[in-house]
Amino acid sequence: MSDTDWNQFDLATAAVRAGQVRTHEGEHSDAIFTTSSFVFESAAQAADRFQNKIPGNVYSRFTNPTVRTFEERLAAMEGAECCVATSSGMAAIMATCVALLEPGDRVLAATGMFGSTTQFFNKYLTRMGNPVDFAQIDSVDDWRSKITADTKMLFLETPTNPLTQLADIKALAALAKEHNAILVVDNCFCTPVLQQPLQLGADIVIHSATKFIDGQGRCVGGAVVGDKKRVGEDVYGFLRSAGPTMSPFNAWVFLKGLETLELRMQRHCESAAQLASWLSKHPGVGKVFYPGLEEHPQHELCKQQQNGFGGIVSFEVKGGKDAAWKVIDSTKLISITGNLGDAKTTITHPSTTTHGRITEEQRQHAGIKQSLLRLAVGLESPRDIIADLEHGLS
Repeated sequence: MSDTDWNQFDLATAAVRAGQVRTHEGEHSDAIFTTSSFVFESAAQAADRFQNKIPGNVYSRFTNPTVRTFEERLAAMEGAECCVATSSGMAAIMATCVALLEPGDRVLAATGMFGSTTQFFNKYLTRMGNPVDFAQIDSVDDWRSKITADTKMLFLETPTNPLTQLADIKALAALAKEHNAILVVDNCFCTPVLQQPLQLGADIVIHSATKFIDGQGRCVGGAVVGDKKRVGEDVYGFLRSAGPTMSPFNAWVFLKGLETLELRMQRHCESAAQLASWLSKHPGVGKVFYPGLEEHPQHELCKQQQNGFGGIVSFEVKGGKDAAWKVIDSTKLISITGNLGDAKTTITHPSTTTHGRITEEQRQHAGIKQSLLRLAVGLESPRDIIADLEHGLS
């Protein structure tokens, strides 16, 4: 069914079926092609494939059937023309920037993003000749005031990690188009189940498949999703030469994750909403960050551009860093780890872990305080998660 028009099917169906091409063995599950290279029928065929004159597998750094199935399935779910899988989410960001930016092109990025993304922009992208400016993610006016004639890319994640701030994708897409720039959206927290940025006007979507797409914390991977030219030629060309490649085994794991993604995201959202509501009433909690709460500043925007409020809840503990660490150390069920999107609920202290490599000034500017904790709500019973958090909060 590789030639099927998946736009005529619901997302849940595409998540299970899209991209699969069965071999002569007639396997029902997706096959894993654990091979580094492929055999050609003749020298002429080998030459034609290497020179892209005819389609077909060449070398697993840039052509592998299992990886291709994952790419086609994720592209179908995002409503995109093309997808390129990468070795990690950060590799997807790097590949996008290196492939699509010329020296001197400026990037306008959102404040409050994942720490490694901010670190990559500040420390490495600028070194490659691409100045980076930052705009307040929830202020279209601030984006408009910061954009220049040299700005060629707007980059953001929505909701942000860890404060769940939202960007108005439609408004920023219009702004980018007005200035002949592209809009890149990191869709890690939502996945195509909860949000489809391309349908809202974005040009490129970034995924960390490590998170909700995998869903069980087994493998590391990423993806770039978009059109045939920028993604299918430019990003793919960088991947072919530089090699930040997804392995066939990891692609197979992610394929299994996509099959259950819609069901899992529903449960993540339902449980996170219960946790956020409980935390918002707890005397030991100062503030809760969750788009599903009516007091969240972008609650209405979230309802407009997302199909659910997500599985990430962040909250500030009264008593600062010591109190926050006490909550973490008092848990018995919840996993203390920086990963998220897992079946197992995880907790971390962003200012000393995921955002520990950026400066304190940058953390303060982004609103990431020492009292802040990030909770990635898993698939356990919400009642048991609440009881576990109560150990430290009380």
